Amino acid sequence: MRTFKILFNALRSLTIGKLWKLFWLFLQHPLFTIISFYATLKTFNIAKKEYPKTNSNDGEGNAFRHALWCCLIMMYCCKISSPKKSLDFTKKMTDLHEELFPNKPLQKKMDLHNNKIGMNFFMELLPGIHRQFFETSFFIEKLKDKTANAKVLKNLNDNFEGSLVYLNFNEK
Repeated sequence: MRTFKILFNALRSLTIGKLWKLFWLFLQHPLFTIISFYATLKTFNIAKKEYPKTNSNDGEGNAFRHALWCCLIMMYCCKISSPKKSLDFTKKMTDLHEELFPNKPLQKKMDLHNNKIGMNFFMELLPGIHRQFFETSFFIEKLKDKTANAKVLKNLNDNFEGSLVYLNFNEK
């Protein structure tokens, strides 16, 4: 129930222009948008369970949540469409999220980086598993391993290609 309240309050905070962008994405990809909403709810619940202290701040749990979010959106979208279309939509959706709910530059870099890690991770797994047979459990343990090896992002010039990143290093 708390997850619905958070999402409702987030949507309520959007301006008319931002709501229009979200609605336009829905008009372009209605099924993908509905699927991504479901993936968002599922991701919040999993991240809250796995990382109760850092899933909603800029800690390791946030890095895990962003990567898992992209994996789940892609997984569900791939069940009804091609991996290429799923990847394109996931990038569009997650980039729009960062535009609709702006953060400070370092937080934005962290979120976009972790989204990219999640999308790349899904694409790495794709050749070995038929897209219809993907399950959420395929991602959780491997992303937890990646989270355990996450790097602290300290400035906009940091480049940790292939690693998840987080900001508040006091939670470790």
